[in-house]
Amino acid sequence: MLLTLCALITALTCVSGVTVVTQKPAVVTVRTGETATMDCNLGTVTDRSARWYKQIPGGVPQYVLSNHHSWSSPEYGSGFSSPKFTSTHQSQSDYRLIINTVEEGDSAVYYCHTWDGSAKEFNINRKMKAVFGQGTKLIVTSSSLPPPVLTVFPPSTAELQSNKATLVCLSSQSVPFADVTWLTGGSPVSSGISTSTAVHRPDQTFQISSSLTIHTSDWNMDQLYTCKVSLGSQTSTQVKDINKSSCPTDS
Repeated sequence: MLLTLCALITALTCVSGVTVVTQKPAVVTVRTGETATMDCNLGTVTDRSARWYKQIPGGVPQYVLSNHHSWSSPEYGSGFSSPKFTSTHQSQSDYRLIINTVEEGDSAVYYCHTWDGSAKEFNINRKMKAVFGQGTKLIVTSSSLPPPVLTVFPPSTAELQSNKATLVCLSSQSVPFADVTWLTGGSPVSSGISTSTAVHRPDQTFQISSSLTIHTSDWNMDQLYTCKVSLGSQTSTQVKDINKSSCPTDS
């Protein structure tokens, strides 16, 4: 069941003929103690409930609540309750998820879901289709967040025999989302960057990996490269520099 749910969220609304569930905004950033809100439009569906799921990167989706315009109050999943989580509706197809007094642990992607029975050609045995929105990323920031711990690795000796060099930055942090940027000589780099989603580790921290691919000639010129990771505030931002002369050489 959980694998099926994960697959459905991954598929989102790419199936032709099925209503499109739209979520706004794509990203919500709030500080601890504030209120976060996100909206969901069910498209052509007006007779079904809106269900919300919380997913931490690398984790299993958790059912938060469901709401219907005819209900007096939402129905909740295990571990979620009012007044922390609640939901309102603005019409038969417009719903809002409200998270009060947010904490760092509320950072996640929240998906809106409904059922659609209008696409008959896809309804084998007249079964309804599960439809998910694209998700809203909630980022909770705090001045008390510890800064990430960064480790930057130089290119391998074997790779330097070619015309490219790859720098890798590993960030270990307490929250699942971060803004990772690379700089050279103090100026932002706009190309050659690949950054992973966070991996939830057994010690309850998260790890993000980011790589920067450059020309071997630039590395050999001893240019300074900087990996910068921000968790949303100045006090939770960390930088790590690397250049050729700072790295040990093979004997």
